[in-house]
Amino acid sequence: MTWLIEEGIAERRALLVEGERVLASRVIWPGELAAGHRVTGQLTAKLKGTRRGVALLESGTEALVDHLPPQVTEGQTLDLVITRAALAERGRLKRAQARLAGSGGPSTDPAWPEGRIVRRFPAGLWEEVWHAASSASLDFAGGEVLVSVTPAMTVIDIDGIGSPREVALAAIPAIARALAWFDCGGNIGIDFPTLAAKEDRRAVDEALAAALAGWPHERTAINGFGFVQLVARLTGPSLQHRFATARLGMAARMALRRAELAADAGTGRVLQLTVHPALKPKLKPLWLEELARRSAREVRIAVDPALAIEAAHAQLLGA
Repeated sequence: MTWLIEEGIAERRALLVEGERVLASRVIWPGELAAGHRVTGQLTAKLKGTRRGVALLESGTEALVDHLPPQVTEGQTLDLVITRAALAERGRLKRAQARLAGSGGPSTDPAWPEGRIVRRFPAGLWEEVWHAASSASLDFAGGEVLVSVTPAMTVIDIDGIGSPREVALAAIPAIARALAWFDCGGNIGIDFPTLAAKEDRRAVDEALAAALAGWPHERTAINGFGFVQLVARLTGPSLQHRFATARLGMAARMALRRAELAADAGTGRVLQLTVHPALKPKLKPLWLEELARRSAREVRIAVDPALAIEAAHAQLLGA
C-alpha cells in the first residue's frame, strides 16, 4: 500500500493505492488548517463553567480551544495545535477546534499522510473516487449505498434487491469502501434493511466488524430496525462535506485537472476549457495563471449552458 500525492491547482489530493485499487483518499485546499497544524492565537473568551474558550488565530479566523488550564486568562497568546479543521455546513461554519500545544490528547500528527508525490495519479483512479463522491453513491451487486451529510451525522442508506439479510451483507464491502474513499469521520449512521431475526443481525454485525477492522472507530450493535452508529475521529471535511457545501468549488478544481490532462495528451497552442456558466466565476485568475504556466499554453474559457456542472471538458486548439 502506498499513498500517492498529486499537487493539483488549488487542491492537494492523496490516494492510498494497492496495485490498481484505491483504498482511501484525502483532499486539502490551500489555506485550510488541517489537524496537526501548529498555530498561534489570542484567547478572546473563556466559556463559563467549562474548560473551553475561543481563540483568534493569526490568520484572522477563530478556533474553539479545549482543555484550557485554569491559569490561562483572556487576552493571553497561546501556542495551539489544530485537532479538527473548520467545517462548512448549510447556513453556518463550525469553527476549527484546537488545544494547547504539548497538552496531550489525540495524536498531533497532521491528518495529511506521508507518501510519494507523483505528477499524475494512475489513469482513472481519482476520477472513480470523485464521481462516486459527486453522486454520493457506490454500487454493489444488486444495489447501491447512498451517502448523505446532515448537521448531526453522515447517513448511509442501502437500496438493493433480495432478502434483507442478503442485501445487508452484500452492501458491507461498499460501505467500507465509501467510508475510506470519502474520508468520513465523526458520527456516522448506517441504515440497513430491517432484520427481525437475531441470527441475521449477528451475521451483519460480524461482517461489518471484519470489513472495518483496519478503520479506527467505535460502533454500536445493529438494532432491530437495522440501524448502526459509528463514531470515528473527525479531523476535517470529508469529500461528502465538500460536495454538500462547495459543489462548485469541487467541480472547478476538477475542471482544472481535466485541462491539465488535456495539455499533457496533445499538441496545440491554445488550451480551451469549456464549463457551465455557473462555474466560470469560480475559476480564479490566479488558478488560470497557474494553469497557463503549467501547460505552457494560452488558456481560454468557454461556456456551454448545456453542460452539467460536473462535466467540464478541455481541448487543445491550433490557434
